[in-house]
Amino acid sequence: MSMNEIERKIRELRELQALIEEAEQEAETIRDAIKEHMGESEELRAGEYKVTWKAVTSTRLDTAALKKALPEVAERFTKATITRRFCVA
Repeated sequence: MSMNEIERKIRELRELQALIEEAEQEAETIRDAIKEHMGESEELRAGEYKVTWKAVTSTRLDTAALKKALPEVAERFTKATITRRFCVA
């Protein structure tokens, strides 16, 4: 690809990312309005749609506390990974 083609692709990518961000914000606004209507209810039916908004409990390891309390154990079970981050500025 030529530099002009790359530049066009990057411009197109940024425009699409802006559209996605705008759509995500609009979707979040709609979600918030539905949640506000639901209040404390866990389920809502509207025509053919069923909306649920339930509390979910999850358990996660507190790595900061583990490193503070047992740094040698935390070190033994820490694994470094390498990824590539794609960023357009």
